[in-house]
Amino acid sequence: MEELITKLSNAHGISGSEGNIRTILEEELKPYVDEMRVDKMGNLIAVKKGEGPSIMLAAHMDEIGLMVKYVDDNGFLKFVKIGGWYDPTLHSQRVVVHTTKGPIPGVIGSKPPHVMKEEDRKKPPKAEDMFIDVGAKDKEDATNMGIIIGTPVSMDREVKKLANGKITGKAFDNRAGCAIVIDAMKQIAELDIKATVYAVGTVQEEVGLKGARTSAFGLNPDIAIAIDTTIPGDHPGISKNESVLDIGKGGAITIADAAGRGIIASPQVVKWLVETAEKNEIPYQTDVGDGGTTDATAIHLTREGIPSTVLSVATRYIHSPVEVLDLADLKHCSNLVAKAVLSVNDYF
Repeated sequence: MEELITKLSNAHGISGSEGNIRTILEEELKPYVDEMRVDKMGNLIAVKKGEGPSIMLAAHMDEIGLMVKYVDDNGFLKFVKIGGWYDPTLHSQRVVVHTTKGPIPGVIGSKPPHVMKEEDRKKPPKAEDMFIDVGAKDKEDATNMGIIIGTPVSMDREVKKLANGKITGKAFDNRAGCAIVIDAMKQIAELDIKATVYAVGTVQEEVGLKGARTSAFGLNPDIAIAIDTTIPGDHPGISKNESVLDIGKGGAITIADAAGRGIIASPQVVKWLVETAEKNEIPYQTDVGDGGTTDATAIHLTREGIPSTVLSVATRYIHSPVEVLDLADLKHCSNLVAKAVLSVNDYF
């Protein structure tokens, strides 16, 4: 699992440019499914055929990133944010600019503090005041590098081990979910599963749950589980009143997110996952969230409605290049998914 999440996290694929991640999922899932296809939106749909209820396991492939909107006369790149960034997080980061001629390194720069007015130093930096420096001499030089309007940009980070089974890296939101789906499908392939399972790598979740909406409409599954990350309340700056979750204590089964504006999960789906976890002695947590939502929100509102919930990995500092999770939680989640699929006929 560590090797898998490292491979997925170190790869690059912002919203709308998920091709690299889709290729990894195709390679990893191929031995465990009966067929695979890519739909018109770019979602990867891998199918394990069966005769029982159909289950959609959805994990979004995209990470938040940037996109070039303008190259100035001196060769500096202005950008827009793709997905939900907190602007100060972007300041002074190394990035990868994915040009038409291949990836090149760059850095995010801004006005140095030495020339700022006192009142400006007290304000958090804004993305609109930043730019990307790739070392270009001028606009023509940048163009010759293959940089055009619309060039995607991702963070230049690789996974590193921390103490006690924890790792840090970029895009655990949601390469963690992708890794869980792959490992779960590996287990499912070895079990006597009667259900049909759709393992779906969705696109553009971070910018509107788009791929989940279209793939769920096309598949029309009986049940769905979105597999994602969520915020724990186990570090300075956040309280248990804001999140009761801890990393390392199992996957989080969502009862409601975004204070009900997102998903209020199907009680039967929640019961299915909770009882499966307890019967198999798999650690789990339950979660009611006030802000943020996932692919499950789009899925459960598709067609006449699809009973759904979310299984999440509590992950510190999400939507930053230094996210932190516990490797044990990945395995707890994949084990729960596999055992739940095995027992689905007892509940649906």
